[in-house]
Amino acid sequence: MKKQMQIYKKLSEIYSYKTILKFNNNWQCLVAIMLSAQCRDVMVNKVTDTLFKKRPDVKDYLSNGFENEISSLNLYKTKAKNILSCANILIDKYGGVVPSSMDDLINLPGVGRKTANAVLFHCYNKSVGIVVDTHVTRVSNRLGLSTNHNAEKIEKDLCKIFPENMWGRISNLMIGLGRDKCSPKNPKCDTCSINKYCDYFNSTEKKVNKQPGVFIR
Repeated sequence: MKKQMQIYKKLSEIYSYKTILKFNNNWQCLVAIMLSAQCRDVMVNKVTDTLFKKRPDVKDYLSNGFENEISSLNLYKTKAKNILSCANILIDKYGGVVPSSMDDLINLPGVGRKTANAVLFHCYNKSVGIVVDTHVTRVSNRLGLSTNHNAEKIEKDLCKIFPENMWGRISNLMIGLGRDKCSPKNPKCDTCSINKYCDYFNSTEKKVNKQPGVFIR
């Protein structure tokens, strides 16, 4: 079995391909994902727990006060502006329904490929591409699945080696690994279930083993 398939198999046994963001409908999904930019998902969930009870549907965002309700999150002013613009566009152009195509989604204010890919998968079960965030960038580089650092190039690399029916899942599996083991600093390589497939771990292990009198395991 190819390296990437072994990685997918192992990760799917440990982590969930479902996002930890909480939402009850497609509009809330879009809002939660937009709010999660440069924010921890657990912090977003704390805000949306109250927000979605007060404003469950897209039309509920047309009343004042939304910006203050998300003020504890990073970049809240920009996010509020984009989400309110999205609400107006969805009501005027799409009958209040979140679009189900990549082209329509990326034309919404504040929505790029990463957000669109996530919305399409979690709202419509469509695997159009792969969500590439900082976790996926770090994990894919360390595993040797991509040598690129640009999100779109990493997405292309991953789409080439994983079957299309895995695209929507692999990103959240990598995100799970990134949060749990593969942290930016001091990754827990020794207890990682896929370390034998990891270029970073194996290269580090070789360097350490070459030092006189130093052994691991």
